[in-house]
Amino acid sequence: MSTRPSKNLQTFPNPAPQRDFHIHMEIPEFTCLCPMTGQPDFATLILDYIPEKTCVELKSLKLYIWSFRDEGCYHEAVTNRILDDLVQALKPRFMRLTAKFYVRGGIFTNVVAEHREPGWQPVPRVELDRFDSQSNTRG
Repeated sequence: MSTRPSKNLQTFPNPAPQRDFHIHMEIPEFTCLCPMTGQPDFATLILDYIPEKTCVELKSLKLYIWSFRDEGCYHEAVTNRILDDLVQALKPRFMRLTAKFYVRGGIFTNVVAEHREPGWQPVPRVELDRFDSQSNTRG
């Protein structure tokens, strides 16, 4: 597989399509360019989804995210574009993308976009411990 940025999202078969299960990913190194100034914008992307038939392959996701590094994008537009591309590639039961952009001009911007497959209803929620931000990097 290439180590260059790519818009090609690879998938693999869902190992447990008979049940709803939650995949949670934190992507702390997203960058794109401000379309007005050309200056870099930085964000942490939080991807949560319930797969149907496929899951996203991580290296292709990394290269896809990397592909925005030199693109001018408004925060709202790039968040929705990424969600749309992931939904098109995966066709999940449910997907939520939260983009937490770092401060720009004294303003933090968070954009949340969701997709729900028509007719899909979640099973009743069981309250468990939540994944804290950066939970995989705690010391």
